[in-house]
Amino acid sequence: MGTFCSVIKFENLQELKRLCHWGPIIALGVIAICSTMAMIDSVLWYWPLHTTGGSVNFIMLINWTVMILYNYFNAMFVGPGFVPLRWKPEISQDTMYLQYCKVCQAYKAPRSHHCRKCNRCVMKMDHHCPWINNCCGYQNHASFTLFLLLAPLGCIHAAFIFVMTMYTQLYNRLTFGWNTVKIDMSAARRDPLPIVPFGLAAFATTLFALGLALGTTIAVGMLFFIQMKIILRNKTSIESWIEEKAKDRIQYYQLDEVFVFPYDMGSRWRNFKQVFTWSGVPEGDGLEWPVREGCHQYSLTIEQLKQKADKRVRSVRYKVIEDYSGACCPLNKGIKTFFTSPCTEEPRIRLQKGEFILATRGLRYWLYGDKILDDSFIEGLRV
Repeated sequence: MGTFCSVIKFENLQELKRLCHWGPIIALGVIAICSTMAMIDSVLWYWPLHTTGGSVNFIMLINWTVMILYNYFNAMFVGPGFVPLRWKPEISQDTMYLQYCKVCQAYKAPRSHHCRKCNRCVMKMDHHCPWINNCCGYQNHASFTLFLLLAPLGCIHAAFIFVMTMYTQLYNRLTFGWNTVKIDMSAARRDPLPIVPFGLAAFATTLFALGLALGTTIAVGMLFFIQMKIILRNKTSIESWIEEKAKDRIQYYQLDEVFVFPYDMGSRWRNFKQVFTWSGVPEGDGLEWPVREGCHQYSLTIEQLKQKADKRVRSVRYKVIEDYSGACCPLNKGIKTFFTSPCTEEPRIRLQKGEFILATRGLRYWLYGDKILDDSFIEGLRV
């Protein structure tokens, strides 16, 4: 696809610091283990290079690795694209429809949101991904989604190699009580025998790599389907949440209005082309967006302003009855609270008994909102 025509550009060496984070370290470690073990198992014990099938298989494994790493680093280093500092719309009257970011000293362009981790307003922000240690947004949405597609496909291929390697190497060694497993594996016998025997260490490493490959296929595959679902609707994860809150607001107040998402072009193919292009460069400039007929350029931002005003009315004030350290996954608050921790890197609020919070929404075991420091200032963090 055209994404492969784009070039990774480093604005400065500071970008390399993104690699020094637990997310990229784990992600690259899984890629390295699965791809390396698949190549070793294939060449030494399953499908030698002197055969045509073995050569093709080896080339495919290298191809998966290169494409996965290319899109991964593209998503990480190209980045989502940020709203220019001190940006404001060309028409000064349009500022009434936009929120102002004090950190960036700029108005938030349509579909943009401020990321606390990146400390910038991100164009068409979907979410901040810890695995690439960067935001997923306007410029890197295609590369990120391709990575989510290619990683499970490569892992499926690797898992096949792992299973067949263990199957062909252990068929005549397996015993269960007094019965020996007898399988006709004459087609899998290698002549001459492999130079390196398939020992216990090789078996354990292959089994571990198989677990990683299957886990990655399931987890990343689910993320791919979630991303494709919102791409075909020309939405982001944040915008899906805004739309949900808009419908809830209309239902709560029983208003005689219908919220129409302005960026859905009415066709899945047209929505798809907003992200994936043959040139590898997404459509538009990340600041202005085409809208469907009957909608306004600032329809979504106007809805956000309504929700922000409504938030002050519908928020619930709670008093803290027990100290909370602000730990990401607190063990001392119960097993259910631990396992239902939100998947976000945003810091939790450290709370002390007697303090107050302003909750805007909540899950069964977690609340989202603001900590009330005094009557005039609210610390905007997540609980």
